[in-house]
Amino acid sequence: MALQSSGVAFRRILSHFPEEVSLAFAYGSGVYRQAGPNSDQKNAMLDFVFTVDDPVAWHSKNLKKNWSHYSFLKLLGPKMIFSVQNNYGAGVYYNPLILCDGRLVKYGVISTSTLIEDLLGWNNLYIAGRLQKPVKIVAMNEDATLRSALDKNLRSAVTAAFLMLPESFSEEELFMEIAGLSYAGDFRMVVGEEKAKVLNIVKPNVAHFRELYGDILQEDPQVVYKCQQGHLEQQINRIMDPPGKNRDVEETLLQVAHDPDCGDVVRLGLSAIVRPSSIRQSAKGILTAGLRKSVIYSSQKLHKMWKGWLRKTS
Repeated sequence: MALQSSGVAFRRILSHFPEEVSLAFAYGSGVYRQAGPNSDQKNAMLDFVFTVDDPVAWHSKNLKKNWSHYSFLKLLGPKMIFSVQNNYGAGVYYNPLILCDGRLVKYGVISTSTLIEDLLGWNNLYIAGRLQKPVKIVAMNEDATLRSALDKNLRSAVTAAFLMLPESFSEEELFMEIAGLSYAGDFRMVVGEEKAKVLNIVKPNVAHFRELYGDILQEDPQVVYKCQQGHLEQQINRIMDPPGKNRDVEETLLQVAHDPDCGDVVRLGLSAIVRPSSIRQSAKGILTAGLRKSVIYSSQKLHKMWKGWLRKTS
């Protein structure tokens, strides 16, 4: 699997937290350069996700180490924190605007089982969507089930993108579709997020996307991948009648391939997944971050969108 390796700085930040993580990764504009209003990589907030087998035990240890990171929910204990994490939104608990090793950090905590379900079934396409784009892996254990689910998530993303593309297309067009999967129907793309976000993510990072998906595209019988030219051609008959047994998201997507309007069907399906989970997760942020941090964080997002709008109109 071609997920990225991490550097010393990220591991140093990870050392401030309980060790029991099955997967820890950093993502976003603080890790990979983006175009547009998020181009200031040096001062961008670093985004992390920590995947843990036992969230109650992890939060209990983290409360002892990092009590100040939590909102008023810390007064209700680790079991209540996990209940809010798991039962509302996309199954992830975020602590934003944390100063760590001289950098502003936001970190989310998700249970390993919840992440695996999202990777295989796209229940929320929230953390699974972030893992469809280049990330920096900071730590990962030898959990074969998790590693397999990470790989299947990437393969499903490729299949979904194929269904929304013509017979012949460029690498950049493919990566634009993949990067946009988890933003379909996301209300933050209308309020708070820069609308050209997908383009700003892909343009400076084509090489990283190629590293993430290159092996999958080379092996995929559904396309002819001319990597030197950065061009792909779909083999439509193979998509309609795939060899072997497909399961989970990929099986559903390949069934949709028989519909002449499959691209629109996929987009509607993605929107139906992403929109409710993005709304619930953002609403949950008021509880997990606290009102003050939520206002600051939201104003920063709106400021980025405003800068992007000014850039377009100037």
